Amino acid sequence: MRLLLVEDEAKVASFIKKGLEAEKYAVDVAPDGEDGLHLATTEDYDLILLDILLPKLNGWEVLRGIRDRDIRTPVIMLTARGALDDRVKGLDLGADDYLVKPFAFEELLARIRALLRRRSATASPILKVGPLVLDPAAHKVTAHGHVLDLTAKEYALLEYLMRLEGAVCTRAMIAQHVWDINFDTYTNLIDVFINHLRKKLQAHGCDKMIQTVRGVGYVLVAP
Repeated sequence: MRLLLVEDEAKVASFIKKGLEAEKYAVDVAPDGEDGLHLATTEDYDLILLDILLPKLNGWEVLRGIRDRDIRTPVIMLTARGALDDRVKGLDLGADDYLVKPFAFEELLARIRALLRRRSATASPILKVGPLVLDPAAHKVTAHGHVLDLTAKEYALLEYLMRLEGAVCTRAMIAQHVWDINFDTYTNLIDVFINHLRKKLQAHGCDKMIQTVRGVGYVLVAP
């Protein structure tokens, strides 16, 4: 799952980003409303966390710009402005939820999970490729019924490959959806994580499901 965090306070943004990445989310951060609107309307996100008091464009303007372009990505407003009028305004403009600062990080995670479950309710929430089964809501992957012990990035990488089953995923595509916009595609980090995944899948006879397309990237195929 790839999230966009639009937050101008560097310490707050860093805290939220680190916490979400520890929970297996890929997170892009925009430090102002202008960058936030640009990313929200040009990149593909599963959910957006949006502050209101932002430089250049405030949160209301960003939200309006997102919805005017008919982008239905779930949006959670994160703000110190907790007055009823502010909450009503955000919901009327198209926000899906509203969380007042300061908040408990566990509550933020719960609200994110709830919105992502709601969004996937109309689609198939469970991903299945051969003996691999991934439950996005539970953040769990099984192989032949056995739960895989994956790190946050290993899980995100496998989820992306499973969502694009049979399609070749280039390193640039993987970097964009599993890491963040600042990822250096010239490093061998993706290859390292692919090798880690294969080793963990090997114990269940699934390592050959991840195939290398030389000079391009990787593809996940059912056995």
